Amino acid sequence: MKHPGEPLRLGAVVLTGGTAARMGGADKAALEIDGVTLLERSLAATIGVAEVVVVGEEVATSRPVSRAREDPPRGGPAAGLLAGLDRFATPPDLVVVLAVDMPRLNAGTVARLTWAVEADPDVDGAVLLDAGGRRQTLAAVYRHAALTAARPADRADEHGLPVRRLLAQLRLTEVPAVGDEARDVDTWESLRDLTQ
Repeated sequence: MKHPGEPLRLGAVVLTGGTAARMGGADKAALEIDGVTLLERSLAATIGVAEVVVVGEEVATSRPVSRAREDPPRGGPAAGLLAGLDRFATPPDLVVVLAVDMPRLNAGTVARLTWAVEADPDVDGAVLLDAGGRRQTLAAVYRHAALTAARPADRADEHGLPVRRLLAQLRLTEVPAVGDEARDVDTWESLRDLTQ
């Protein structure tokens, strides 16, 4: 039981297991911008988070992380997120969710998302809103309890589950992106654009 005023415990799930179909199946986590991999950039954004679960292939990291993989593999981001929830040693109060292909996200982004959830006890999460007005549901902070409650009753239904369906009943607030922090790497061209 949390005491009033006690800070909420943060955990993070970093999703690295996408197919990168438009990049010929490249391992996005290993791609570099200015000599730093996209995975290390995600880990830097979660520097204030005690436990980070990386969902995807096993790769070396600069800090200790837990590992998870959806079963069966290639189940999509919702299945990966739920697999990540299962790996926490201690379930956190809030879960930072980051797709590895958003290299401009930083610790400030995570802090703004976290504050938005902490400031309103009636919301289940906060999502980054890009310049086009689109919710970036894989750049967000969610209440662990809300994600757990939204989980399908049958674990077999997690494979291929659309993220929007998983989150459909959650009350979400939007946090506008600052600068290019919502930019993602979906093509080789988008990677080049971020390195210039």
